[in-house]
Amino acid sequence: MAGLMAGFGHYTHAVVRGVPQSLAGDALRINQAEVDAGAAQKEHHAYVDVLKRRLGLEVVELPADESLPDCVFVEDAAVVCGDTALITRPGAESRRKETELMKDTLKNLNLNIVEMTDETAILDGGDVLFTGREFFVGLSKRTNQRGAEILADAFKDYAVSTVPVLEGLHLKSFCSMAGPGLIAIGASEPAQKALKIMQQMSDHRYDKLTVPDDLGANCVYMNLPDMGHVLLHPTAEEFPETVKVYEKLKDYTLIPVSNAEKVKVDGALTCCSVLIYKKPSI
Repeated sequence: MAGLMAGFGHYTHAVVRGVPQSLAGDALRINQAEVDAGAAQKEHHAYVDVLKRRLGLEVVELPADESLPDCVFVEDAAVVCGDTALITRPGAESRRKETELMKDTLKNLNLNIVEMTDETAILDGGDVLFTGREFFVGLSKRTNQRGAEILADAFKDYAVSTVPVLEGLHLKSFCSMAGPGLIAIGASEPAQKALKIMQQMSDHRYDKLTVPDDLGANCVYMNLPDMGHVLLHPTAEEFPETVKVYEKLKDYTLIPVSNAEKVKVDGALTCCSVLIYKKPSI
């Protein structure tokens, strides 16, 4: 197992996309919250800045598309593991065109492209948790069993288990990887139930980091040369109690990143980038 885990969290590239003005009025959302597009753009700019300047990733910035109000949430359009990219078929019809630019972009990065063309399948990347050892796929309003089967087919080296998502938009609306073998998970009953199912289905043992706020459990873990363990997590303004839990992680570079506007349209930190590891060409 060590071999598979050795590269966990190693990334060289990130694909991000701008925030359209239309996010404020037209982005999908569970709750009807008022969104300030300008504030969301500023917040996103700071996020991209961290990836680029602070972490030194090669960032591919795609332009916002006003006809695709949710397009900033690039994670839903593709699942990348190793040198394979699965172009998804998002659960919301209004988001299907988001995959076109993503497909071209990942092709230009020389990834092997697998397309989800089956019209009975739906899959959002926000429902896909890759642990470095296996995949967990949330069955939600946006992802179905057929979508999970196509993902399993695309990434044959890894086991794939499905988890019902009974509350919240996506599986990663209440959990994410906070390190090798460490799952950050919200404290709510549905989140804890989902974790129990994941633990029962897996041959591996995971440690858990329980945080009081479900949405606060969405963080971005990286293991970078010169920096070691890095964690992008929500700010203390958003989730003060959750941040206290993250602050207990030893030997991590902790970077709070604000997501206060995008969270109103159910966006989380992992939603806003597709992270890729490309081996240096010799």
